[in-house]
Amino acid sequence: MTDAEDVRAFWQELGLPGLIDLHVHFLPPRIEAAVWREFDSEGDLIGRPWPIRYRGTAEERRAFLGEAGVRRFPTLPYAHKPGVAGFLNDWSRDLAAKEPAVLRSATFYPEPEAAAYVPELVADGVRVFKAHLQVGAFHLDDPLLEPVWGTLAEAGTPIVVHAGSGPVGTPYTGSASTARVLARHPRLRLVVAHMGAPEWEEFLVLAERHDSVLLDTSMAFSDFFADGHGAYPEDLVPRLGDLQDRVVWGSDFPTIPFAYREQLDGLAALGLGDDWLRDVTWNNAVRLLDLESLGRSGG
Repeated sequence: MTDAEDVRAFWQELGLPGLIDLHVHFLPPRIEAAVWREFDSEGDLIGRPWPIRYRGTAEERRAFLGEAGVRRFPTLPYAHKPGVAGFLNDWSRDLAAKEPAVLRSATFYPEPEAAAYVPELVADGVRVFKAHLQVGAFHLDDPLLEPVWGTLAEAGTPIVVHAGSGPVGTPYTGSASTARVLARHPRLRLVVAHMGAPEWEEFLVLAERHDSVLLDTSMAFSDFFADGHGAYPEDLVPRLGDLQDRVVWGSDFPTIPFAYREQLDGLAALGLGDDWLRDVTWNNAVRLLDLESLGRSGG
């Protein structure tokens, strides 16, 4: 059985129409190559061997997702310095225009121009944003981002935020700046990448306190991540059951060092039941992104 067939078998057993993966990266070739070099060199932001499994061309990777039954996925660009967000956003716009499965994605950076270009992107149809505190080296509550949060909270446009200290912490990672932003913008639809690893409980508490906060599963329930950060704490798992409507499936494809299905099996191993799995891998993203045309799935 191929990797794609293995993934299809998982969601077919749950009676789902497919998967919606909220943590997928497609980047402009030059920037993608630079990111992959960082993984290959085990650089300062990686800190360990990390062999990327899905290294084909962008066309081959999109074909894999289609064959696996991933019905919708973003591109999740993330700006690492001032002045690059526009290039990333234009490239992501063009890809989404050509590929029906691609959710139009965008990013921003703490720069004066963000207060103007983020509202324009929202009005132009961006479905999801991405910010990466570890790579971008900024706090989520940087004063230059204050108008951005107001725009996104008002529009209800979700943002996937890598704020946890995995794989390597920096002075900018951790839950503190996220908590400060949410205190001022409690309606912000913020998706915590990687379940906030390794600050698992701190980000779980934020999701429990704020109905608009979701947790993205990417990497968190894999043996590979457990080797680096410890397994997700068993005593927190029942609380994930209580947040059944606010955990969403994400894989971090293609920069994963194992087969795509492994993380799906990790979710199933939590023992929270098939209804929980259906919501996490399909229904919650349908609701978050207003994808009702794809349909909800029940037991």
